[in-house]
Amino acid sequence: MTGAPAAVRQGGAPAVPGAPAPLGRSLARAAALTAGLTAAGALCGLLRDRTLARLFGAGSATDAFLVAWTVPEMAATLLIEGAMALLLVPAFSRALAARAAAPGAPDDAADPVRALLGATLPRLSAALAGGSALLAAGAPLFVRLLAPGLADPAAAVDCTRLTALTVLTFGVTGYLSAALRAHRSFAAPAAIYVAYNLTIIGTMLALHADWGVRAAAAGVALGGALMVAVQLPSFVRVLPPLRLRRAVAGGTAPLPVAGLPVAGLLAPVVCFTFGRQAQVLVERFLASGLPAGAISHLNYAQKVAQLPMVLSLMICTVTFPVVARAVADGEAARAGRRIARDLTLAGLVVLLGAAYVAACAPQITGVLFERGAFTAADTAATAAVMRVYALGLLGHSLAGALIRPFCAAGRPTWYPAGAMAAGLLVTAGAGPAAVRWWGAPGLAAANAAGITTTAVLLLHKLGTRFVAVRVRRIAAGLGRLAVAAAAAVAVGGPLAALPADPLLGAAAGALLVPAVFAGTALAVRAPEVRHLLVVVKGKLADAR
Repeated sequence: MTGAPAAVRQGGAPAVPGAPAPLGRSLARAAALTAGLTAAGALCGLLRDRTLARLFGAGSATDAFLVAWTVPEMAATLLIEGAMALLLVPAFSRALAARAAAPGAPDDAADPVRALLGATLPRLSAALAGGSALLAAGAPLFVRLLAPGLADPAAAVDCTRLTALTVLTFGVTGYLSAALRAHRSFAAPAAIYVAYNLTIIGTMLALHADWGVRAAAAGVALGGALMVAVQLPSFVRVLPPLRLRRAVAGGTAPLPVAGLPVAGLLAPVVCFTFGRQAQVLVERFLASGLPAGAISHLNYAQKVAQLPMVLSLMICTVTFPVVARAVADGEAARAGRRIARDLTLAGLVVLLGAAYVAACAPQITGVLFERGAFTAADTAATAAVMRVYALGLLGHSLAGALIRPFCAAGRPTWYPAGAMAAGLLVTAGAGPAAVRWWGAPGLAAANAAGITTTAVLLLHKLGTRFVAVRVRRIAAGLGRLAVAAAAAVAVGGPLAALPADPLLGAAAGALLVPAVFAGTALAVRAPEVRHLLVVVKGKLADAR
């Protein structure tokens, strides 16, 4: 692959015009850096949830906060990793391509990148600020609609007014992240969740005695502001302040600056990302009628179970700018090969993680949460939900990965939103019956069924309309990996349950599950596992 001639590389230095970029090495370094920071953010998220469980347990107070927590959850999906990235990474990639194609060095007014920036950032910031204010004012209605059976609506309203600030801060965070990733600068965007979660933890510890669960909401509000601050130095380095002011002052270009029909893409992408997050809204609505603590059990289980999905999507996050640039340059075959490789690698990561979660859910929950106000009964309830959530992790990962090539194509389409609507209908239709028969685990099962429906529909359509990918080959590879995951759960689960100490059981599972997964994957000829082993052997041979 060749790089963008004028793109800014990971270290921030501009590329030499016309020179090929060592994208393989660059992507590997970016992926390793992003993986490390993503894992650190995920661990900080676990520590945040552990602190929440220790201080407030799984009762009515925690349920009240988690209703307000819906706001940053939805804001993160829509404004950081969802619609903002899906729209703006291709937009900035096409602007960079237009800049590279222009003869000479354009001035600020003619620079497509700065014209895009000046046309979007001020207006977007104003709209986000208005959204935060409206949500804070309408917090009582929001709580009443989302969780009508909540035991403590007053605390939920107070928390919602604090978390409403994330509509503004997460939106600006997502904008900065998209611009930096399009310039292939990944460190600052990957570090935002470390700063965010550490701020929440510190605020809870400092204020919980006086503010109660509202301290967690205050931490969310402060953490969102720190996410912006973490990225500003890198953003200013890519787009210096003096030139930014000129672009804003003179940038009256319309939104589709680089030929990307952003206005036409906006509604379908927002509907897709909102529909994906709406599954949580369905869960919270139905769970509000269950005994106190059900929403908390769903939340703790989901936060742990989704970690493999987050790590798997890290691969697609790093390569999305490359796919978008390949499409912008008219290299559809190269984009298709990259997408197929990413989907299989993402499936490998998420299915291995799902196998460990399903096999060791009681041990993981006990180690992470069972202390303070979080009881053994809470551990059992959370682990039961966690195991069911694991069934839908592949669907969640594929849905998050597959929307990217649809958006990289640069053509408005409602198909992903329709696929997500179909999955949401499955979740909403199955949820009421499932919650009556099975309680909170039934809601997790409905969630898994819905998102898997969406992933199947997206994968089927991708190869027929947008980029040249071999859907059957990808599906076959994922099927082999799923067989390996099932075998790992069947062997690792009973053995991890033998030690009385949950820490020993979780450690035993961490050894057994990957070993069984790898052995089974090799036996069924799963392609990516064999490829990874060849790479590792080559690296070891080079080291010798």
